[in-house]
Amino acid sequence: MDLDAYVAEHDAQWHRLEHLSGKRRLSAVEVDELVTLYQRTATHLSVVRSRTPDPALIARLSRLVLAGRAAISPGRRTRLADVGRFFTVGFPLAAYRAWPWWCAVATLFTALTFFLIFYTAGHPEVASALIGDEAARRLADTEFAAYYSEYSPQTFAFSLWTHNAWLSVQCLAAGVLILPVLWLLWNNALNIGLSGGVMVQYGEAEQFFSLITPHGLLELTGVYVAAGVGLRIAGAWIRPPKHLTRTRSVAAAGREGLLVAVGLVFLFAVSGVIEAFVTPSSMPPALKIVIGALAWLGFIGYVMLFGSAAAHAAKTERIATQDIERSKLLIDSGPSAARPSLPPEYGPVPGGPVPAASAVASSTS
Repeated sequence: MDLDAYVAEHDAQWHRLEHLSGKRRLSAVEVDELVTLYQRTATHLSVVRSRTPDPALIARLSRLVLAGRAAISPGRRTRLADVGRFFTVGFPLAAYRAWPWWCAVATLFTALTFFLIFYTAGHPEVASALIGDEAARRLADTEFAAYYSEYSPQTFAFSLWTHNAWLSVQCLAAGVLILPVLWLLWNNALNIGLSGGVMVQYGEAEQFFSLITPHGLLELTGVYVAAGVGLRIAGAWIRPPKHLTRTRSVAAAGREGLLVAVGLVFLFAVSGVIEAFVTPSSMPPALKIVIGALAWLGFIGYVMLFGSAAAHAAKTERIATQDIERSKLLIDSGPSAARPSLPPEYGPVPGGPVPAASAVASSTS
């Protein structure tokens, strides 16, 4: 096949398809033309692939076919209202519904972390066995504080953001299996507990808490929310609601888990900025902690305020829907239920049709 001749023959059609695919509004005639050109171009792409696999032309035709397909059957575009609804309803509602789970996780593993800190501080042999005396001394003297200023703030913030977002995704994805989530939480508590214990042991408790508190409040809350929502998915499998099958229960919890996963991406972006820019700064420690506490309280208040409002609205809508369905059922069943039905042997209704048996009897008499 002569590729140049083939391109010259169909190039006008391809340009026309490109033009129609890019238009926001099409007339009925243009829609028909678009469908025809899309089908022809898809055939042209198949021919080129099979006979003269030219990479540049294949790429061009593939792009045109994809654009044509998108124009023929456009997906639902994300609008500004959808984004606003996600932040005012979707994410806070999903986090609010799971709050007993992540509050329990936060309480348990915060207590465990503090226990490990003070146990390690009171038992130097623990740090000696796990990291060695020399490493413990370096951690307390320089390494713990240097960690927060080792890289540029922008690089450090991006690294923290991706790391914490990935950790939350692991908690959500593995939640139904339970044990992997508990293992991730244990490792997190052990790392903080060991570092904090060494710092307290060497008299650097003030430095430790002034460095870890500003970002840790929000960051650890995000981790605990992810873990709690993940474990809630397991709870949906173990004990589904009475009105749902086990599969549908897990699917519903999983959909809400996906909303939480997306929302936590933004939470970890904020905590990453605090850790990269506020924690290593020269601000007074008290001011750093105030900034971290305000961010943490802002998140808790946001979830409780918007989440409870969305939950109340969802409950009201569900009750209204049930009332409407109940009313429809009563209307549909009312007239037929109230309408009397007489057995055939009771005779005709006055003014009504005469049964055949009665007609025969009267004619014989």
